[in-house]
Formats: sequence, structure tokens, C-alpha cells
Amino acid sequence: MLAKLLATCAFLAYTQAGIIADGGHGYATSYANSEAASYYSAPIEVKAAPVAIAAPAYLKAAPAIAIEKSVDYYAYPKYEFNYGVGDGHTGDHKTQKEERDGDVVKGSYSLVEPDGTIRTVHYTADDHNGFNAIVTRTGHAIHPQPIKTIIAAEPSYEAAGYGHGH
Repeated sequence: MLAKLLATCAFLAYTQAGIIADGGHGYATSYANSEAASYYSAPIEVKAAPVAIAAPAYLKAAPAIAIEKSVDYYAYPKYEFNYGVGDGHTGDHKTQKEERDGDVVKGSYSLVEPDGTIRTVHYTADDHNGFNAIVTRTGHAIHPQPIKTIIAAEPSYEAAGYGHGH
């Protein structure tokens, strides 16, 4: 769109300069190849008159109209949400809920820890007290016992008859 506008403005400037015939009313006229040039022994310097380009009516700006709009830049913050995941295949179980009313935020979330306990966090935040959280754990931790591996002693090559004693 900008390219079309620039092309239109360039065309209008080109026609207003008198380079494209406009019925003999152009401002820039060249006499370099005319018969008048033969009367002078010195080369003729051709100068074009200053050209004022007027934008066509459809390109002129509309008069400015003052419109008063009332814009509220401060919207009162108030929301509430919650979600949860319960995937039996991967064992991913978690929940979260939160609500906000102005500058006071309250919420909680819970998740299953790798040891099988459930961690629950209840939190609040406001301008006076800042952020406060209470963390609780429920359930019994399950710690699997490490598997003991028994490494057999390496076989003796001498006992098999491959040693140096033969």
C-alpha cells in the first residue's frame, strides 16, 4: 500500500513538473533543441522554474476534530482460577487454585513428591504483609532399598592352565 502511494505521489510530481505534456501549461520548458538555440554560440543553460506540488484532493488531510475519550487506565484486579492434573500413567498429580481481589492474593497448590508424599502450599500476598506461605506434607515417604550386586571374583588364568608355569 505504501509503494502504491509513493508511486502515485511520484507520478503527480512528474506531471506537475511539466515533463509529461499537460496541454502547454507546464512550468518547465526546454529550448535546448529549438531554433532559438541556434542564435547563441554559447551553450544554453536550461533551468526549470520552482515547482510547487499540490496533493490531490483525495490525499489532503481531513481537518482535525478533537474527540474526547474517557479511558480508564486502572482496571480493578479481580479474578479466580483453578486447575488440576491427574495422570495415572505418569503419576503426575497436581492442583492449583488462586483468587485475587484488589491487591490481596490467596491461593494454594499441591503436588506429589518423588518420595510419594503430597506437598501442599497455602499462600497469601498483600501490600501490608508481603508474601507468606505455609507448606505441609502428608503421607509417608517411601524410599526404595538399593539393590545389592554381588561381583564374582575374576577367574584365575593359572588355574585353568594358561599361566606361565607350563
